[in-house]
Amino acid sequence: MSTASVPLAEAINTTLADLLEQDPALLLLGEDIGRLGGVFRVTRGLRDRFGADRVRDSLLAESTIVGQAVGLAMSGLVPVCEIQFDGFTYPAVNQLVTQAARIGERWNGRISPSLVVRIPSGGGVRGVEHHSESNEALFARVPGISVACPSTGEDADQVLRYAVTLGAPVVVYEPIRLYWRRNTPLRDPGPARSPTAARVVRHGTDLTIATYGAVTHEVLQAAHALGPGVGAEVVDLRWVAPLDMDTVLESVARTGRLLIVHEGSRDVGIGAEIAASVAEHGFGALRTPVRRLAPARRAYPPADFEKDYLIGVQEIKDEVLEMLEMTT
Repeated sequence: MSTASVPLAEAINTTLADLLEQDPALLLLGEDIGRLGGVFRVTRGLRDRFGADRVRDSLLAESTIVGQAVGLAMSGLVPVCEIQFDGFTYPAVNQLVTQAARIGERWNGRISPSLVVRIPSGGGVRGVEHHSESNEALFARVPGISVACPSTGEDADQVLRYAVTLGAPVVVYEPIRLYWRRNTPLRDPGPARSPTAARVVRHGTDLTIATYGAVTHEVLQAAHALGPGVGAEVVDLRWVAPLDMDTVLESVARTGRLLIVHEGSRDVGIGAEIAASVAEHGFGALRTPVRRLAPARRAYPPADFEKDYLIGVQEIKDEVLEMLEMTT
């Protein structure tokens, strides 16, 4: 069950163009984003349309990209940065965590700098070391930083439009393997309750699967394959900081079971936080223990072995069926 949709990269390009058109204070900054259009061509054509001052090619140094963005934001501009790959973000952690995340409090609220950092992330594209990582949990635990993980072009559009108005740093993780994918699993329609709320993208009564990012597509494929005999409800979190636990808890109250699936490593990840929150606030609704399905805590493997690392449709189906067997 799939449907044609606007590819993620195309939607982001359109949204960035619209934001550049609407706000003269907004500018883009990153390695090769201007002349080349970025390594994934997400910003293709924007320099020709808006000029080199608004779509700026940076040095090959992530710390300077975010460092410049911090200064630009403090001066009243709205920088939207691009880091080429998630694994290259580490040199910019100092700027994001010790500077961007703390500026508002450091200045006693007198300034509220808007700063967005876009990060292509995740595997499934046969990338080598540092090119397929999923480090969203790294920033999700930092006070002052919001973290979004959209899985569709529609959600990426909403995330970016909200992020540039927030007056605080936002890190947006964009799944590489979804950039140019046109056929996506069918989703139940319905808007999110707020800009940072999760979205129930498939309704069911037997089990809740909470997920986000690229693996949302594998989760939906598994849920459709199991139906109609198994009613799996799929919650696309969309944001991991803040986490919309209200939507998750409401779903668990309906189904009595929770499986959390994500692409980042399992230990000390987003799934652990969700499981702890459900244990604290929704324990009475659970009919089985909460389960997490995510890669083991190890470095992303070479391309030939990434299928053994990533979570696939069959693994999700097996986990769901095993959870249901526990109470039948």
